[in-house]
Amino acid sequence: MKHLTKNTRDFVERSTEHERITSCRFPKWIGYSQATKIINRMDELLIYPKSTRMTNILLVGESNNGKTAILNKFNQKYEASYDEKTGNVINPVIMVQAPPEPDERRFYNAILENIFAPYKTSEKLDLRYLRVKKMLTELQTKALIIDEIHHVLAGTPTKQRKFLNVIKHLSNDLQIPIICAGTMLAFNVIQSDHQLANRFEPRVVPKWSNDMEFKRLLASFEALIPLKKESMLTENSITMKLLVMSDGLIGEVARILELCSIEAIKSGEEKITKEIILNIDYISPQDRKKRYFA
Repeated sequence: MKHLTKNTRDFVERSTEHERITSCRFPKWIGYSQATKIINRMDELLIYPKSTRMTNILLVGESNNGKTAILNKFNQKYEASYDEKTGNVINPVIMVQAPPEPDERRFYNAILENIFAPYKTSEKLDLRYLRVKKMLTELQTKALIIDEIHHVLAGTPTKQRKFLNVIKHLSNDLQIPIICAGTMLAFNVIQSDHQLANRFEPRVVPKWSNDMEFKRLLASFEALIPLKKESMLTENSITMKLLVMSDGLIGEVARILELCSIEAIKSGEEKITKEIILNIDYISPQDRKKRYFA
């Protein structure tokens, strides 16, 4: 089992079939080069000197192409901790999801819920904003992540402008970078405010293509999949099949490999073959769209 990492190989040797199948269902982090570059850039933002015009990041890409996974990985690097000397909780990075529509109150609530802070529904907006600002200062928060920022487009132009002003003022008052992520529509959200557009540094997570980077991604996946035999996912015909089926989306690649690895264990094949790939119960993104619009 030389194709596996040491930890995966040890796991395969000591685990039951059921345990290996369960393992296949857990998400796997692959530190591919683009993701690493983005996380490194986010790291840099945390050590920038405070100013009223902090550099921000706008992370955009197709749905299910790894944006949230990148944000989660970054967020996990800076989990909340307890300072025994001061008796204070420190939470360097806070990650929330944008509300389904541009609603200032729901945005504040999401932040307060994330830091386990109680709030009253009757509390006035200006007081709630001051409390959010005060608590993030006390927590020594260095960056705020807002995922699914394209949800802002669900509101009227007036609501959109108001919500964007909230983000801008929060960044100005706290003097911390804001990291937003969303689909390609997120560009429209940020570009609608000229001041915000100048402060946000765009980072695009592109679809995968049939190149060495994609083959390295598949090799990394194979090293973590608990199968006893080598699947040779980097073999050209298998690589191309996975690319076409997934539409170049890393989330879809992960789902396909999950289904294939489970079937490989159940069948006793212990490796992913072309036959298994062709026979799993999977509908590609393109086929899903055809069914919706048929």
